Amino acid sequence: MSFVQALRRQARLNAFWAPRRCLASQSAPAAAPAASPQSSSATEKPSGGPKVASSCPENMVMQGLNYLKGQPEVVAQADDAYPPWLWTLLDKAELPDDGPGGLAEKKRLRKANRQRIRDQNFMKTQ
Repeated sequence: MSFVQALRRQARLNAFWAPRRCLASQSAPAAAPAASPQSSSATEKPSGGPKVASSCPENMVMQGLNYLKGQPEVVAQADDAYPPWLWTLLDKAELPDDGPGGLAEKKRLRKANRQRIRDQNFMKTQ
């Protein structure tokens, strides 16, 4: 199970059961936005691309990610300790417009067809 899948799984589990503990409540109290060093680094845009700040402060114990007995707790690292591709996983993939019959048009038609089928099925239940 990848790191991102484990985070998504935790979010889905919290949505179904009563929230007993969440990651946001375990972090340190938030400082004023202007005084926070993380918020200022999130707005900087170096030449290598946009700098994305994680939602967890460094050295925070991440509950629910360690599923093996006898292993140490999973601790959040500094943002620059993670590989750069990690921050682009949730970005939408942009397909080039390659004309009629191309991949972009096929995906657009498939999406429109699925939506049409959903609309028809919804109208059948009314």
